[in-house]
Amino acid sequence: MDIEVTRDVFRLAEVFTISRGSRTEAKVLTVRITDGGVTGWGECVPYARYDETLESVTAEIEGLPDRFDRDALYDLLPAGAARNAVDCALWDLQAKQAGRAAWELAGLAAPGPEITAYTLSLDSPEKMRAQAAKHAHRPLLKIKLGTPDDMPRLEAVRAGAPDARIIIDANEGWSAAVYADLAPHLVRLGVTLVEQPLPAVEDDALIGMDRPVPVCADESCHDRASLPKLKGKYDVVNIKLDKTGGLTEALRLRDAARAEGYDVMVGCMVGSSLAMAPATLVAQGALVTDLDGPLLLAEDRDHALTFDDKGVHPPERALWG
Repeated sequence: MDIEVTRDVFRLAEVFTISRGSRTEAKVLTVRITDGGVTGWGECVPYARYDETLESVTAEIEGLPDRFDRDALYDLLPAGAARNAVDCALWDLQAKQAGRAAWELAGLAAPGPEITAYTLSLDSPEKMRAQAAKHAHRPLLKIKLGTPDDMPRLEAVRAGAPDARIIIDANEGWSAAVYADLAPHLVRLGVTLVEQPLPAVEDDALIGMDRPVPVCADESCHDRASLPKLKGKYDVVNIKLDKTGGLTEALRLRDAARAEGYDVMVGCMVGSSLAMAPATLVAQGALVTDLDGPLLLAEDRDHALTFDDKGVHPPERALWG
């Protein structure tokens, strides 16, 4: 097998801000694996929160042996961005070699569109209200919060989009005291889910706390090995392929989480349609789908995913799988 790793940069349509900082572009790694004249590809987004860089993830991929399969890959690389891009490229390669769709190879039902959240980045209350009003036609809005002064922002978004479902992503930005103070207001303002309110290293504080709306583990949940630590703290797990290390583990995590009584959210980093494509298979029937990365870009891959009033559609085979 021949493995090629390239860097790609996609301009964002607008500055994107979370509690950890802002960005104007999405920097991704594209992996192409060629075997017998057939090439499969995948994409990952190295994430500094997990001590990943473009250079470190490239080195992980370039250190792989000349030949391996998806089962062997599980032992060759840890969960994370590097394994994600390679795993998804192998799925695409296998689908092309077999002349069958990836969902068929995975033993899944034919996928359909899923309503996806649209993310509003962190800003002043006035600007977040304007963002919300601009996107009030969307059925599900996700708002980035994570500061001690988020109440005016939440009120502003609800005023700007009075009919939309709202989910909140605090990106580990709240303390237990801030979350406890905000929790009743989440109910009052019709919030349906809150992601990772506390830092992952401090989330034991959630044990015994009232959770008037479902609380979702994001930074606290990477793969199946994370599940034992979530008991009593979370109601939902956010599955991201860049955390699980690919589609293979994402599907396993989805099944294991549901078996333990968790609902499932399927999320993404800010990347292109190629990164979202395999995640659409995991998102089938999820409580929340958050695969809006391509909607935040000013430019995307050829054969990009379709987004319409039915949601995000599974990929064309010309893109992936």
